[in-house]
Amino acid sequence: MEEAPRLTHVDERGAARMVDVAGKAVTHRRAVASAEVRMLPATLAMIVEGRAPKGDVFAVARVAGIMAAKRTADLVPMCHPLSLTHVSVDLEPGEAAVLITAVAETDGKTGVEMEALTAASVSALTIYDMCKAVDRGMVIVSVKLLEKQGGKSGHYLREDV
Repeated sequence: MEEAPRLTHVDERGAARMVDVAGKAVTHRRAVASAEVRMLPATLAMIVEGRAPKGDVFAVARVAGIMAAKRTADLVPMCHPLSLTHVSVDLEPGEAAVLITAVAETDGKTGVEMEALTAASVSALTIYDMCKAVDRGMVIVSVKLLEKQGGKSGHYLREDV
């Protein structure tokens, strides 16, 4: 009988713990995450045309996402602090939405999925914050890991993108 997968952040007694990565190999690790902020078409036009009262929404959201990736271990209790080698946040206008793609990379003993997810999430929250005065009905959806590379578990590519 196959053993059920075990949660790595829980010890034998069920208590939360930080995973010991001392014995893991240093490898190049990369993760890609995405999020979407749905909004009124007029709100998207305001962003794209640079008419948002609080300034350049894409520039601020991009910087916020990069800063957030660097602070993930301060926000998510069991995350290891990582020395990131690269973080990028791309924002693209869609159909009444902004599509966010965040990439995080490191050379280390543990993955960067949480850093990429945090970057995408905080970028989305920043868009909401900067535009809420004109569109409180915005919705943040589909925060998800798209791809992960490196480490013992190998390559993961989301197939339902």
